[in-house]
Amino acid sequence: MDFAPIDLLILDVDGVLTSGQVTFGEEGNAERTFDVHDGCCLKLWHGCGRRSAILSGRRSGAVERRAGELGMGTVLQAVADKLSAYQDVLADLGLGDEGVCYVGDDLPDLAPMGRCVFPVAVRNAVPAVKQAARYVTRRSGGDGAVAEVIELILRKQRRWSREVLLEAASIGR
Repeated sequence: MDFAPIDLLILDVDGVLTSGQVTFGEEGNAERTFDVHDGCCLKLWHGCGRRSAILSGRRSGAVERRAGELGMGTVLQAVADKLSAYQDVLADLGLGDEGVCYVGDDLPDLAPMGRCVFPVAVRNAVPAVKQAARYVTRRSGGDGAVAEVIELILRKQRRWSREVLLEAASIGR
């Protein structure tokens, strides 16, 4: 597989950037916990000139805030049709399927995974998503799975170097 054209990482949230568990606080708001390793590697990804997007079936202020902290350009929440949203993101960015890695864990992720060049399932994904993936992470969603994917792609693109890692050490999480 040629990893060179991959420029865009599209991520689901629940089960990918988080463990998939949703806790409701006293106010009725859904609480999310994000992995700092994923955050650091997303900043590194952006520092290498790459782009990222979120496609989530749920809406959450915490997701908006975390995406902002990480410099994620496209955040689409409460998405009912992930394939349509996926196509809109690609059209807006002027990319084709060959430039995309999509990371998912659940059935709504199957359609965009079927289109992108590098479909990835996290370790805790449902069996159908794992079957559709070209790669299944060793780590679970919310536990560094996104960092694992970023490292894999940047290594294949020969962008994972000592200099890049030293830069990453200075950017925070």
